[in-house]
Amino acid sequence: MSETASLSISGHSLLGKAWALAKPYWSSEERWSARLLLAAIVAMALFMVFLDVQFNSWNNSFYNALQEKEAADFWALILWFSLLAAVYIAVAGYNRYLNLMLQLRWRRWLTERYIGDWLGDRVHYRLELKGYGTDNVDQRIQEDLKDFASLTLTLGLDLLSSVVTLVTFAHILWTLSGPLTIPLFGGITIPGYMMWVALVYAIVGTTLTHTVGRALSGLNYQQQRYEANFRFDLVRLRENAESIAAWRGEADEERNLRRRFLDVWRNFTSLMNYSKRLTWFVTGYRQIAIIFPFMVVAPRYFADTIKFGVIFQTASAFGQVQGALSWFVTAYGELAQWRATLDRLTSFHEAIEAARREASAGQGIRVREGGGSGLLLKDVDIALPDGRTLLGKLDLSLVAGQNTLITGPSGVGKSTLFRALSGIWPFGQGEVQVPQGARLMFLPQRPYMPIGSLREAVAYPAGATGFSDEALRAALDDCLLPGLAARLDEHEHWAQRLSPGEQQRLAFARALLHKPDWLFLDEATSALDTATEQHLYQLIQDRLPATTVVSIAHRPTVAAFHARQLLLSRDEAGARVSESAMS
Repeated sequence: MSETASLSISGHSLLGKAWALAKPYWSSEERWSARLLLAAIVAMALFMVFLDVQFNSWNNSFYNALQEKEAADFWALILWFSLLAAVYIAVAGYNRYLNLMLQLRWRRWLTERYIGDWLGDRVHYRLELKGYGTDNVDQRIQEDLKDFASLTLTLGLDLLSSVVTLVTFAHILWTLSGPLTIPLFGGITIPGYMMWVALVYAIVGTTLTHTVGRALSGLNYQQQRYEANFRFDLVRLRENAESIAAWRGEADEERNLRRRFLDVWRNFTSLMNYSKRLTWFVTGYRQIAIIFPFMVVAPRYFADTIKFGVIFQTASAFGQVQGALSWFVTAYGELAQWRATLDRLTSFHEAIEAARREASAGQGIRVREGGGSGLLLKDVDIALPDGRTLLGKLDLSLVAGQNTLITGPSGVGKSTLFRALSGIWPFGQGEVQVPQGARLMFLPQRPYMPIGSLREAVAYPAGATGFSDEALRAALDDCLLPGLAARLDEHEHWAQRLSPGEQQRLAFARALLHKPDWLFLDEATSALDTATEQHLYQLIQDRLPATTVVSIAHRPTVAAFHARQLLLSRDEAGARVSESAMS
């Protein structure tokens, strides 16, 4: 990934974190189109402020025309208002459209980079094994990225619009309000007094708003987490419906789901209470702001120092200034949500970076290509995620062309040994040497079935166009799945549609298609009957004569297809590998 696409977090303050997340997009390969869109949106926002100024001037002329009963001026001003309103509506519509377009493009870019970083260097696997303090990755990619792009643009542009509005209408309000003399200490004159009134009003409102709603950020963060946990358990139940039904575990699952939802309920109840208080305050603040400027300016009108239209123009200008100064008050709820989203994305970033640093530092078991024809482990320590040694000082040599059966008691670490050979197990130390350019393929006991077409499931991970339909059908037929050969274009959740035995046979079809140099079978026929198991092993020997098969299995019938047997065990000195030739 290029330097401009880096997603590292360098800031620790709120704005520092936000800038660290936002900067890569605005300096990426899409920077010019993004900046052009942003410039257009900003230009439209500034033009809408200009139109607000025109509406403000219109208030003065319109209400003066009413006071003076000038019919001609009245209808001319109605026509002028209609024109201004039409332009305002059109600009507002395009402004919203371009804003949503920029949000969507930014979200797409962020999603691609996050997915790339998450899947790169097998970070996703390290996060599942160690966690690194992150949870619900699906929510952070799907929902938090959407909220970050949306809220950052919305809040940022609203803040910019408020600043421009403040600068523009502050001068108007200052001019309209004039000086105010307070009969104290011989008379104190305050120039542009309405401007100072708006400032004090906004400061008081902002302080009280933060006091009332300061807990919302933490509650929003927890709410997102509890909602994600609840959704995850629902998906997990759906994907394991058959096992739950077979065990009659519905009552237990219901208790668990109720417990998860209780977290959602309790936190949302607190969120409701704080939101209610904040809504009371903000609504009252806004309602008072409607009549407050009339109350302040009314004495000048009754003293015949200003005209009727000036009241409405002053009230309008006061509303614009007060609204701009009160941006923090009106946006507080969204700011709390934005901060919670920012915290979740930042912690996700830090988890990804920690996993990537660990991977790039070469920590754990390393896999490198060597000059030999076999696989070699020399003095390798395989550990568990908590640091305990599973297999210590392991020495193992696998010879190309010599099918090998690995046996041993359950829990000794046979499957973890395969993970170390594949290069995905990050815990431990030592080095695994594999032949130069060798293609290794691992078939676990429970094969992965992607959601999509059957063609994609059989060809995985080569994609739908990786093999011809004839090759796919032939592989399925050979693996005793003729009924699936005509269903290549069907889209299903195949992990739920196929039985465990069918899934294992489909995995063997993948092996026939990909033709690996080394094929590792981790109890890959455990769900099959003996006859089908023997058929598949014989099929691999006949169709893939150049493939070396290494199996973990417990059935004695599998031994007939291997020339070598290794018994894996542990003692105080470390791992022990006992070898015996196959008869």
